[in-house]
Amino acid sequence: MDLGSCELVEKSKMTRVSVVVPLYNKRPYLLRALLSLADQTFQDFEAIVVNDGSTDDGEKLVAQFGDSRIRLVNQTNAGPGAARNRGIAESSGTLAAFLDADDEWLPKYLQTAVEAFDKNPQLACCTQGYLEAPSFRSTEPLWRKFGLTEGVQSVSTSTVLQLHYMVAYMNSQATVARPDVLRKWGGFFENRCMFGEDSFLWLKILLNEEAAFILRPGVCIHRESGELSQNRKGARGLEPFLMKPQEIEQACPLSLLPLLRSFLALRAFKTACVWGYYGEWKRAAEIRRRFRVPGDWRLPYYVSSLMCSTPLGARIGATWRAFAAYLPRARRSNISDELA
Repeated sequence: MDLGSCELVEKSKMTRVSVVVPLYNKRPYLLRALLSLADQTFQDFEAIVVNDGSTDDGEKLVAQFGDSRIRLVNQTNAGPGAARNRGIAESSGTLAAFLDADDEWLPKYLQTAVEAFDKNPQLACCTQGYLEAPSFRSTEPLWRKFGLTEGVQSVSTSTVLQLHYMVAYMNSQATVARPDVLRKWGGFFENRCMFGEDSFLWLKILLNEEAAFILRPGVCIHRESGELSQNRKGARGLEPFLMKPQEIEQACPLSLLPLLRSFLALRAFKTACVWGYYGEWKRAAEIRRRFRVPGDWRLPYYVSSLMCSTPLGARIGATWRAFAAYLPRARRSNISDELA
């Protein structure tokens, strides 16, 4: 057998998909996630459960599950970005998928993703739609309303609002990517970041690679199970791409820098709205000033962020929060999600 034939045999033996499951104190939900993985119609996978310093003994369920394709890796608590990066480092598949320990995949999720990569060898990543639990409502109509379309997307022909929705759509638990692409663009943001660590990576990939979007649901996201997704008493922290915009700009093609800077301004304006709503109007004013660009008055959130960057805006936010306290819990959660 010649060396070329040996190479083909070795490639044929490679695992197709490496599934990374970050785990931190999700014992009540982990079995549901693992069962959804075992029930996939596409079975050529390995799974790395990265125990990120859990204290609820959830990691013991991995051994009890009894699937040799699923193995456990332990590390001290470092946050979801670091856990996903550890899983990537431990993986051997030609594709990498990410399943949060409190979510579940629909049976054809991996099959749909693999078929998308088979049709387009240049594809860097593929994101599918999702259902929102506990209502199990499909978000497909919402994203279609926002103008998101199926197929391979090119950021070079996108508007700033389209880029905004692309980044928002790319949930990690609904995205499969090539590991070499993930490593090329630095992996997930770490530094114990608990919000937006994935969008920091997806934004860099969108600016440089081919990404596919499938709007049909392939995932069920259980936001009611996640601490970071439940109704909040205060504003979330600064997103990493606003924390370290220079790193994003260094990864951005020169031709797309104006688009990127407008995107960062839009996100800064939205952040200002959130901070002003929770009474932090001085921080809101500062983040607005930092990311202003020429013509930004045309961007969404410009006017509302201007109001939220004043003491009056903070008072209006306090009044609305007091009113919202009397709303049904589901509506309160929706308001918090809209401000995310």
